[in-house]
Amino acid sequence: MSTTAVLRSEWIKIRSVRASLGSLISVFVATLAITVLAFASVGTAEADNADYEPLFFAFYALNFGQVAAISFGTTAMSSEYLNGALRVSLSAVPRRGLFYGAKVAVVGVLALGVGLLTSFAGFLSGQAFMGDHAIGLGHDGALRACVGGGIYLALMALLAAGLTVVLRSGVAVLSILIPFTLIVPFVIGDVANGVAGFLPDRAGQQILHENPTGTLGPWAGLAVTAAWAAAALLAGWWALRRRDA
Repeated sequence: MSTTAVLRSEWIKIRSVRASLGSLISVFVATLAITVLAFASVGTAEADNADYEPLFFAFYALNFGQVAAISFGTTAMSSEYLNGALRVSLSAVPRRGLFYGAKVAVVGVLALGVGLLTSFAGFLSGQAFMGDHAIGLGHDGALRACVGGGIYLALMALLAAGLTVVLRSGVAVLSILIPFTLIVPFVIGDVANGVAGFLPDRAGQQILHENPTGTLGPWAGLAVTAAWAAAALLAGWWALRRRDA
């Protein structure tokens, strides 16, 4: 099969599997819904707090959007391990590098497109409720944060995709990554230095701060998250090459 044909087949798989398509749509829907709910109810009250950071708070709902992004990356890969689907896929595309590369490319492109749309829409919709406290895309670091937020969501989806191939279980990956991204930030609090600052979620979210603190700057932090995703994808490629379907 040609590369174009394999890419098309992977897009058809994602479009036809409800779990994958639903989790991709949920990245946008969940983030936007939580943004509107949070900003409409406590947005202006939050602005009166002494430690209020307008830019970072604008992306509050991205914490929930990343859960959907992780779910998308996981379900897009885990569907291959149900009912022997991987054997069928590799029978159609015996070149495992082409198969894996096409799958990762489709997951990454879709996650990036939806991630950018989500990041910009979430930012702009939230500011509509902030009145005099509202900031725009011209605010220092705002455009960078919107673009970086979309990239961050895509990287988290790819991280989940790579780990799913390694573990061959969507349940296992979701059981690891979702508690990790939701609980660990609360456990370590505002620690941004040392090892904690190099965790994939903490590092990547530096891009959302107007004035990042700690060792990593905004783009350096996103690069660390990219390194985590790349390591997971390489491990997934190694696992796919070495194991039987």
